[in-house]
Amino acid sequence: MPRISLFYGILIVMNFGEPEAHQPHFHARYAGQWASFAIDPLKCLAGKLPARAERMLLEWAAAHQKELMENWRRVMRREFPTSIPPLA
Repeated sequence: MPRISLFYGILIVMNFGEPEAHQPHFHARYAGQWASFAIDPLKCLAGKLPARAERMLLEWAAAHQKELMENWRRVMRREFPTSIPPLA
């Protein structure tokens, strides 16, 4: 899974092997927990992160929705996604 960003211990990745039928999404890992998030609209699809980590993640994702969608298109073409700056 190519890494897109890493901040405050939250790792953001996207999978190359996702079926095209899946809605655009990304995966997050933090402290041994994981979750998948839809890009538009931003929402948790599966899994769970601690509340504080999820709030930070959603703040970051809202600021970078366009880049996340561009990265989704890239991985659908089996291209590496670009890095997205971490939450400041």
